[in-house]
Amino acid sequence: MKLVVTVNSSFNILNFRSGLLRALMQDGHEIVVLAPRDDYTQAILADIGCVFVELKMDRRGTSPIREAACLKAMIQNIRRLQPDVILSYTIKNNLYAGIAARLTKTPIIPNVTGLGTVFSNSGPLTSFATHMYRQAFRSAAVVFFQNIEDQAQFLRADMIPSEIARTLPGSGVDLDRFRVSPLPVCPGAPVFLLIARLLWEKGVGEYVDAARRLRKRYPKAIFRLAGGLETPSPTAIPKATLSKWIDEGIIEYHGQLRDVRPIIAASTCVVIPTYYREGTPRALLESGACGRPIITTDTSGCRTVVLDGESGHLVAPHDSQDLERAMLRIAEMSHDALEAMGAAGRSLVEQRFDEKLVIRAYTEAIAEIATKMGGGGLP
Repeated sequence: MKLVVTVNSSFNILNFRSGLLRALMQDGHEIVVLAPRDDYTQAILADIGCVFVELKMDRRGTSPIREAACLKAMIQNIRRLQPDVILSYTIKNNLYAGIAARLTKTPIIPNVTGLGTVFSNSGPLTSFATHMYRQAFRSAAVVFFQNIEDQAQFLRADMIPSEIARTLPGSGVDLDRFRVSPLPVCPGAPVFLLIARLLWEKGVGEYVDAARRLRKRYPKAIFRLAGGLETPSPTAIPKATLSKWIDEGIIEYHGQLRDVRPIIAASTCVVIPTYYREGTPRALLESGACGRPIITTDTSGCRTVVLDGESGHLVAPHDSQDLERAMLRIAEMSHDALEAMGAAGRSLVEQRFDEKLVIRAYTEAIAEIATKMGGGGLP
């Protein structure tokens, strides 16, 4: 079958979907990626070997004119490419591809990778988004969710029928690629790492506040930050603010990394203090797979990746003091205790978040669509 995969960045495809795309291609499917062009586009062509079609879009833009143009481009591309099935990810691509699927009568499998800030509070914007999802997902054969809370919210709001809702273990993680690596031996100098896009909702500000205070107790502690700067917006951390943190000596900034394994291997603990409505942060899965203790917030999409007190710690969102306390507990732990915590995290990821589970779910969903269409030759 011909599958169009649409998402809001080439980086997203390369880092989060490449295993799935390779598996689908091995099953004989033709893959066309429809996404914005960025620094990672060429790697999609070289590493995965699928077809790439550029989609002009502003991931965080709100201009009605530009969004209408993006929707028009989505519809035109779907009409021209004539896929058998659309696989969509991220909010705008889910909505715009969903509308295109309705107009072209194409089956679509959206993946709700998180609800973002729109559903954080009730109000007119939430009501509008609910209406948009109802309309966009009317052609959906299956809707995948990355956590049970997001699925429950969609069902409560009657955005989709319950029979097409399915929950995935996030995006899964390649357990062969992300292996356990030895913890660094650094008594009195723990190395903390936050991997996230530079948005306030990712808890970066709370991480910096906690680091500033913890440094007084552990002056040799290291606090690293890896993730790309975002387009200027009220939710994006300004470049000037980041520069101030770096000049202050609190943060080591490593930018957006294609391969996070080396920086995870050099860390004592990975910290993801997000209060953004996540699906399931891939950084949590990758860090757990590498045998790293994790500190994250007790929120949907995050709490299921951590056994509180066993593989890491759960903290309250928006609370830098609670975060500091958890980081202090990590700093005070022995090397053996940290290794045991990391081993518990690896075991949890092996049991619940193997990428093979995600691949199997997609393979089954596509096969179901093919059967309804009368297609043959699918595995």
